[in-house]
Amino acid sequence: MNRQHHTDLIKQKARALGFSYCGISKAEFLADEAPRLEEWLRRGYQGKMGYLENHFDKRLDPTLLVPGARSVISLIYNYFPVQDLAREGEYKIAKYAYGEDYHFVVKDKLKTFLEGLRQEIGDINGRVFVDSAPVMERAWAKKGGLGWIGKNSLLLNREMGSFFFLAEMIIDLELEYDGPVRDYCGTCTACMDACPTDAITEPYVVDGSKCISYFTIELKEEIPADVSGKFQNWIFGCDICQDVCPWNSFAKPHSEQRFAPHPDLAKMQKQEWTELTGEVFEKIFKHSAVKRTKLTGLQRNIGFLKEKDQEPGS
Repeated sequence: MNRQHHTDLIKQKARALGFSYCGISKAEFLADEAPRLEEWLRRGYQGKMGYLENHFDKRLDPTLLVPGARSVISLIYNYFPVQDLAREGEYKIAKYAYGEDYHFVVKDKLKTFLEGLRQEIGDINGRVFVDSAPVMERAWAKKGGLGWIGKNSLLLNREMGSFFFLAEMIIDLELEYDGPVRDYCGTCTACMDACPTDAITEPYVVDGSKCISYFTIELKEEIPADVSGKFQNWIFGCDICQDVCPWNSFAKPHSEQRFAPHPDLAKMQKQEWTELTGEVFEKIFKHSAVKRTKLTGLQRNIGFLKEKDQEPGS
């Protein structure tokens, strides 16, 4: 009785806090993911992202992150914007970075969530995660029935596509568990066909070291010359494989005020980007995920496109 009551309470609170979906799975070793992760790392698909090689066991076993863990609560938080700022012929940044950094926005909600549960249920040992610890969030979201892993390796949801953040709470509370849903990608290869750097090496497998997001955000050194002409004006992240996905035709704009872009961002043209100063960078991206690259990283990306990308429309 308590398990069902606690489960209902959790899903009700998730909705009240603005999460679109909440799925719950048993906290157990991810046996199916272990060989896949091992092979992915063996192929070197992590590139220079050495942190992905760390904490292998913790990525697969939630009880190593939260002793006594019983349940993994997976949550979806929408970030699909009211207006797509990507324009033909102009420099582009990924939609998730338009407004305030999601780490802060979603983490605040998760802390409120967990504290609210403790007030109603009692002492709960648990931790909250937003892309900030060795948690295989897509695997847990799939187990919790929030969607399936698409051929571009992102979680897809039939009602809203993939323009959303995933977050987790791992707690020591027994709950009623959801089950996975089927894969609805079918024979579609739109994401694979559209990727200009061929980062999707085979269905459901992405070579992270070939992704435009990797080159423009994660890679701290010089961008290799062999990908010149392939960025299609993306200077921070990339939405190509999501933009072409048929399931994202169902995406609806978010209602999170903190994700609203700075008004000047929509007006930015190539000239403004090229002449971007530290003062303007701080004003437009004060709390944005774009600060992860710092101004120097953004200037490197812009310089790479300006000097080397000679494709039509660039």
